[in-house]
Amino acid sequence: MRCDTIWQNARLCTLAPHMPGLGVVDDGVIAADEGRIVFAGAASSAPAFEATRTIDCAGRWITPGLIDCHTHLVHGGNRAGEFEMKLAGASYEDIARAGGGIRSTMRATRASSEADLVASALPRLDALIAEGATTVEIKSGYGLSPESEARLLRAARALGRERPVTIRTTFLGAHAVPPEFDGDADGYIDLVCDRMLPAVATAGLADAVDGFCEGIAFSPAQIERVFARARELGLPVKLHAEQLSNLGGAALAARHGALSADHLEQLDADGIAAMKQAGTVAVLLPGAFYFLRETHLPPIDQLRAAGVPIAIATDCNPGTSPLTSLLLTMNMAATLFRLTVEECLTAVTRNAARALGLGHETGTLEPGHWCDLAIWDVESPAELVYRMGFNPLHARIWRGK
Repeated sequence: MRCDTIWQNARLCTLAPHMPGLGVVDDGVIAADEGRIVFAGAASSAPAFEATRTIDCAGRWITPGLIDCHTHLVHGGNRAGEFEMKLAGASYEDIARAGGGIRSTMRATRASSEADLVASALPRLDALIAEGATTVEIKSGYGLSPESEARLLRAARALGRERPVTIRTTFLGAHAVPPEFDGDADGYIDLVCDRMLPAVATAGLADAVDGFCEGIAFSPAQIERVFARARELGLPVKLHAEQLSNLGGAALAARHGALSADHLEQLDADGIAAMKQAGTVAVLLPGAFYFLRETHLPPIDQLRAAGVPIAIATDCNPGTSPLTSLLLTMNMAATLFRLTVEECLTAVTRNAARALGLGHETGTLEPGHWCDLAIWDVESPAELVYRMGFNPLHARIWRGK
């Protein structure tokens, strides 16, 4: 059998769902052709290959390329000044009165060109890539007008042309009420549903639609309108839900067959049951939990007991999680949420792929999937979760290259 490349003398974490645990294979081999895996398994069961290139991995571990399934990577400016104000004792209200918060990022974003947005986002993307990320989701939500939201999504798409990485874009127009709609959240939702969503769908700028269901953002009834319109346009949905309060957002998302519900610190039993029935992934965001000094943990044990798949992500954003490390995210998930090593690695590979609707083509080492690999200089997979501020990536492969 002919193929482009063989990686041999490797230890594999295949994450294949039909295998127990991490799907470990000792003395493993991966063969790829035209960017797709054609074999991943033990050397003893590998067919005879004629390969253009053979790489000796010298016993290193190979996992699927890492997947960051929830980021706000593209935006204008930063909020370091607000962080300094918080450390000095300023409240959220103090910062808002001083012109801070999401509207500060909105103003900086609206003032940025597409080229500016790409240039400022590239270092953040590069940090993720340097730690083995091969797929990154990027949300809009900091423009909050038809023109600036489209510009954010175009900039996100452009990042995928600048770097060898898979970019998935999510329209998050229902992130906050912009100042021109103060006191008229329903009017802004009219704009989202009647103009913004159809324009984004027609231009092919979004792979999914998100919203923020929270007392400081939008009500379940308002999100319901956004989701109904998204589904009419053929776009899957996901939701920021149950972060600060329980408004039943996770159950609402599940009723619309959502790919994921994210944050979930305040998630209840009804929401868990609805997510289980719908196959909705629970995306936990330990960076925001840490940065906001939250104390109310997501219901990890109940999610486990129900068999709801758990993913984790950086939630990279300028206000509540300025984090660009999936390795540190795994350590935070283990330390703060008590996820196991197996759960953490599954959460940034197989389950993260599922949260993006990509479980059929990435997130595991299986024939037919994209050959997205991370090759690590570690003695055991536990090191990827255990260490902080240490990057043991030896090589990163995206679509076979």
